[in-house]
Amino acid sequence: MANTDNKASPQHEVIIIGAGVSGIYQLYRLLELGVDVTVLEAGGGPGGTWYWNRYPGARFDSESYTYGYSFSKELLEEWNWSEHFAGQPETLRYLNHVVDKFDLRGHMQFNCKVKTAAFDEAARLWTVTLADGRTLTTRLLLTAIGMLSAATMPNIEGVESFKGESFHTYYWPREPVDLKGKKVAILGTGATAVQIIAEIADKVDELTVFQRRPNWCAPLHNSPIDAETQAKIKASYDEIFERCRQTPGGFIHGPDRRKFHEVPEAERLAFWEELYNSPGFGVWIGNFRDVLVDEKVNAEFTKFIANKIRKRVHDPVTAEKLIPKDHGFGTRRVPLDTNYYEAYNRDNVHLIDLNETPIERVTPAGIKTSDHEYPFDVIIYATGFDAITGAFDRIEFIGTNGQKLSDKWFDGPLTYLGLQTTGFPNMIILAGPQGGSVSTNFPRGIEEAVDWSTNLFKHLRENGYSRVEPTQEAEDEWTEHVKETYKYSLLGTTKSWFTGYNSNVAGHDTLRYMIYNGGAPRYRERLAQVAEQGYKGLALR
Repeated sequence: MANTDNKASPQHEVIIIGAGVSGIYQLYRLLELGVDVTVLEAGGGPGGTWYWNRYPGARFDSESYTYGYSFSKELLEEWNWSEHFAGQPETLRYLNHVVDKFDLRGHMQFNCKVKTAAFDEAARLWTVTLADGRTLTTRLLLTAIGMLSAATMPNIEGVESFKGESFHTYYWPREPVDLKGKKVAILGTGATAVQIIAEIADKVDELTVFQRRPNWCAPLHNSPIDAETQAKIKASYDEIFERCRQTPGGFIHGPDRRKFHEVPEAERLAFWEELYNSPGFGVWIGNFRDVLVDEKVNAEFTKFIANKIRKRVHDPVTAEKLIPKDHGFGTRRVPLDTNYYEAYNRDNVHLIDLNETPIERVTPAGIKTSDHEYPFDVIIYATGFDAITGAFDRIEFIGTNGQKLSDKWFDGPLTYLGLQTTGFPNMIILAGPQGGSVSTNFPRGIEEAVDWSTNLFKHLRENGYSRVEPTQEAEDEWTEHVKETYKYSLLGTTKSWFTGYNSNVAGHDTLRYMIYNGGAPRYRERLAQVAEQGYKGLALR
């Protein structure tokens, strides 16, 4: 941006925090404009969530060819996905390929953990302080720090006392972990645990799963991509991405607009069987629309899924423990599984219901519940994340008048378009709360946010603006609009990271309006409208 009013010159025009999917693409777009930009990444390389999450079984739940970037025809043509739902190693290779293909690595600084970022009102710039003691200044600060990047450990006494190997799944060791012949505990049955349990059940001596709250899961139905299919995918990318643009979730799966009660029962059941036996998220977001809107309709499909679990798990008692009783299918993000339920049919896999026998403490030898102490060689914490806002809380963002972002957002995020927040000028939030990407197929939403932010940057630069911030009126209106979107879906009716609940984080035990439920097309339309109206809602100086 132009240096106006004799304001101080920053070291960089733009600093991006995070070299994940959004940070990589934002860097590419800004370098196209010749911007002086650097990326600060806490990890030892690019990739974001795919750099950190190296646990066994980690993979996409959106089709590989809908997850990759769409901005380069050459990239689309040269990259071959090996599976319909790629695993973490392949995804990390892909992101490194993108970084190297477009010469982005030289603009990234790795092992750079940001401690604080403070806005200087007089100079109209941000000062970013790193854990290594360095400080950097920038006119514009872009956050690309991920929605699931603040791992949370359970509030259990004695975690540090365990003498064996233990780690949170997000921090799975870089070097291989030998689980063969080991007695392994895993805490949690969320999306990550569902992948790990199925992957390691036949490789360990004993696997004990400690479950607090079961999830509804459906089969992923992954398979390799053969040469013929690869060619068809490459020839159809325009259609694939257009399909993603038209669906509320940015996936190739969109809702069936027929009303549940308008379809005869036999036809409904046949449709549900087809969804259950098809790959990907169709079973969740390709269903009758009112399954995620009407509680009575949702209850009917929930019974259908519950019966599927009963058929897949041989022991009736175990099956019932794995069936959620406190929420309907699809009211939380659905984990897609590969032989997850079948793992419990193995003699070496044991399920402990923490509602019956809660954990009292972790001991040097293992885990003690209210009725038994279990010895383990390895403890795996699949205990999730302080989602969406957690990564912001772990950096001290200080705006105007000394206000801290963690204080402003304590009861829930307040934003304009999910991209900015008042009191924190010149900070653009990529993939943050209440934006379009968090509740969609992530890269599809990310490209929308990055493209819009890049155009905003061009507008600021071309017009000599050195300060941008939402008006209070615009922020209030958007926040109310986000709250309104929760009325359109059952996603806001249960405790999940979509609604800001996390029992491992103090103060996160009430509804917080974290996501935009209006759908990707509607969000995209709003972004375009704001830009066309001269960035209405933003105060530009």
